[in-house]
Amino acid sequence: MTHADNTRHCPSTGTTHHGYITEKDKYLKRLKRIEGQARGISRMIEEERYCIDILTQTDALTKALQGVALALLDDHLRHCVRDAAATGGPAADAKLTEASEAIARLVRS
Repeated sequence: MTHADNTRHCPSTGTTHHGYITEKDKYLKRLKRIEGQARGISRMIEEERYCIDILTQTDALTKALQGVALALLDDHLRHCVRDAAATGGPAADAKLTEASEAIARLVRS
């Protein structure tokens, strides 16, 4: 299965329930706010607002996205990675590698 496959299974349980599922509404609400922030930045550019004001809003948007990414990573570690580690074997190694790569991407961003 590819990373784009939205029906990926947790290896130990075989379910399609992802770590974030219990917080889905919270994530969707946060992402709607982020969408609003992005539209606001577009509007600021259309209105030719002061550069520093736009940069300030861009920084806030970036931090909001990073907050979502960190929360999703935490849910992934507590659900998929923990379950795979409990099962052991190649699935556990794959999940640990996957999580490590995701952390590296977040650190670089």
